[in-house]
Amino acid sequence: MKKTTKIILCVLAAVLLIGGVVGGYVGYNLTYHPSKWMAEGDDALPEMEFEKALGELTMLSNTWEEALPQTEIYNLIKDHFNAPLPEGKTAKKAIVIGYDGCRVDTLRLLPTSKRSAINHLLEQGGQGVFSYCGGVMFPEENIQKTSTAPGWCSMLIGAWANEIGVDNNGQPKPLEPKTLLLSLVEDGTIGKSAFYVSWDGHFSKKDATYINEKNYAKENGVDATFLRAFFDAGTKRNILADIKRENCSDFIFLTLEYTDHQGHNSGFGPQNVRYVSAFRDAEAAGMDIIEAIEARKTFAAEDWLILITTDHGGNGGGHGGPSFEERMTFIFSNKAILK
Repeated sequence: MKKTTKIILCVLAAVLLIGGVVGGYVGYNLTYHPSKWMAEGDDALPEMEFEKALGELTMLSNTWEEALPQTEIYNLIKDHFNAPLPEGKTAKKAIVIGYDGCRVDTLRLLPTSKRSAINHLLEQGGQGVFSYCGGVMFPEENIQKTSTAPGWCSMLIGAWANEIGVDNNGQPKPLEPKTLLLSLVEDGTIGKSAFYVSWDGHFSKKDATYINEKNYAKENGVDATFLRAFFDAGTKRNILADIKRENCSDFIFLTLEYTDHQGHNSGFGPQNVRYVSAFRDAEAAGMDIIEAIEARKTFAAEDWLILITTDHGGNGGGHGGPSFEERMTFIFSNKAILK
């Protein structure tokens, strides 16, 4: 009898454990769990006309009419690695921290943020700018969809992704032109790169965006890591493990799904308390990553470029269309963006 009871209890425990893991992966934050960084009474912002909200984003150095294409991130990274080392520095490193689906007007929460990666960059003399996705600034309709795959791909190849056949999710990118993850390693600019994600559409499915690059790297001995976790906490653990290594990756690209998951679950925008919580969680994770970088024993001798950006915004419970809410994005850096 006792043996049977033990077996039943073990089976129940296993079911609960698997259910918890799968539930956490399939639907992040389906039940509202306020971020521990959220102050009482600071859980959401009132409804505001989007263009008026953009005018309140004084932490950005340009106007939304002067927004840069998100492809500029490619140039910022290339310029960083090609520039001479500053005096006293012996190595160059770069990281892009991506907040998937983070609507730009959510930045109005920054003045009251208690633990903010973006605020940290600005306080250290960094800069933020408006940017945009979708292929053109003022379209009747987008050249490419304001979706995850073309958004990140545009940054990694320095051109609108639709030009090479990535207009939407579920379209494997041709091997050429190669993203910075491969090209920087192959041309000898850096020793190794890494791509950390949780969404399986990046390189974990047959029709994933970067499946050809992942396979090429493996088959040709290119030191480029493509590693997927099942949720954002796992992504952060993978990144921290890399950064804490003495010989960490020279170029790291990562995406956190907090805001995108919650936007699809309950609505994009700072008027949604659950979306605000997701933004706080992304910012806290970003801060953990930056602190790990600054804690490196060799940090004083390293020249780091740190970028925080998003692939697209959102409208209602989705994205992909040409609205300002979906098209307007942002770029923050620990270095000057506008020359």
